[in-house]
Amino acid sequence: MSQKYRQPGYQDEARKPSPKNKKPSKHRGARQFQSKQMPGFYDVVRCTMCGFNTPPEIQLDSLCPKCKADLHTCRQCVFFDTSARFECTQAIPQRITKKDVRNQCEVFVTKKMVERQTTSTLSVPHAPKTAREAFDALFKK
Repeated sequence: MSQKYRQPGYQDEARKPSPKNKKPSKHRGARQFQSKQMPGFYDVVRCTMCGFNTPPEIQLDSLCPKCKADLHTCRQCVFFDTSARFECTQAIPQRITKKDVRNQCEVFVTKKMVERQTTSTLSVPHAPKTAREAFDALFKK
């Protein structure tokens, strides 16, 4: 049995370059990017109490359409942070104690979330309306 790595003569010869494939490439020039039909992303404003979609512009007297909670609150603000001083990342003169009640804060900016669109823009022409139609469509060809 020979010792592979410590023997004289191991890899003394220079390696011979391996032959590379000289086939012409299928793509000549720059490749064209073809986008796939995939759902995108969109901005949404949600109520912090119930999670319902709310209008993007929040006024001082705005209420949630579903649960009727105030929307001009600290919890709806971009600058709300529980680890910051007065629970706000902006310099405010005094702490607002109730974070889920309407307030008169001047630095309020609506918190928008980016969500993925879960439905495609293409519509299915013959979408089944019932479970029975969907089952029958599996075996119809």
